[in-house]
Amino acid sequence: MLRKAVYAGTWYPESKSEISKFLNAKVKPVKALACVCPHAGWVYSGKVAGLVYSSIEPADLYIMIGPNHTGAGPRVSVFPEGEWETPLGNLEVDAKFAAGITKHFPGAVLDTKAHASEHSLEVQMPFIKLSNSGAKIVPICLGDYSPDTCRMLAVAITKTMKEAKKTVKTLLVASSDMSHYVTADEARIKDDKALKQILNLDGPGLLETVEGSDISMCGSGPVATTILSAIELGAKKATLVSYTNSGYVSGDFDKVVGYAGVVIS
Repeated sequence: MLRKAVYAGTWYPESKSEISKFLNAKVKPVKALACVCPHAGWVYSGKVAGLVYSSIEPADLYIMIGPNHTGAGPRVSVFPEGEWETPLGNLEVDAKFAAGITKHFPGAVLDTKAHASEHSLEVQMPFIKLSNSGAKIVPICLGDYSPDTCRMLAVAITKTMKEAKKTVKTLLVASSDMSHYVTADEARIKDDKALKQILNLDGPGLLETVEGSDISMCGSGPVATTILSAIELGAKKATLVSYTNSGYVSGDFDKVVGYAGVVIS
């Protein structure tokens, strides 16, 4: 199956030259196990996303977990096979890896419905294609943020990784924006609470903080799952590479969305 690039030319550019402008050649990339990257239209969050991908060495396989904004499909939807279209060429889905996740976690379902109109993973694809044109992907759309589901999905991912070829360099990508439609001051206060848990590599703590402090972070489940997976793979630290909000583009600081980029190694 070919998953078409639904948002090319609107949420992000269509030309290689315009896409390349969002990367930062002055940053020295590091070896990483995972990252947290925003997924808004690039006019708002593209610089943060570009800095994240500039800060990490390219991988051969990207395990991508994003929120299900549409509510379509199963609660844990793993794209089964085929390709994802990008303006720079298609990215192949690693069908064997996708099937492995569902084998280790029956709650995860091979599904395309949840992905059909979801933007949270599509906006990552041009950066991945530009970083490594031959990379493969495993897109996961997550609609269940319960601690048990995040833990079981993380276990399934790491088990599948350990069964895969050890020569394949893999990167976990958590797609998430931070606080939504609050003042810039409130966003900073609440997002700092969430970021503290992320930088402490505390996935369960993140879920608890987001719920307890009423933080409108849309991808806490994907981030928590990614953290749990990364720890199992030996992660020792998380580094904040950038934080901003939409007000710096729109001029409206009374109702912003926060964006953070984090590298986990």
